[in-house]
Amino acid sequence: MGRVAAMGDPTRVRGWALTGASVVPAETSDEARRAWRELPDEVSLVIVTPGIAKAVGEPGNGRLIVVLPP
Repeated sequence: MGRVAAMGDPTRVRGWALTGASVVPAETSDEARRAWRELPDEVSLVIVTPGIAKAVGEPGNGRLIVVLPP
């Protein structure tokens, strides 16, 4: 079973830590792309804010992405 990560604006994703998800703060497109590349291989589900979804685009590495509502 893979791990879950939540990536985006820290104020929007920090609560996901309560569920056991790894929280990855990223506020800019550059931060998001760098953080995406550095996610551990065990992460199979990434919950992202809409801006982060645009920044990472179609990752194509087998991870499932769930985009939070705006």
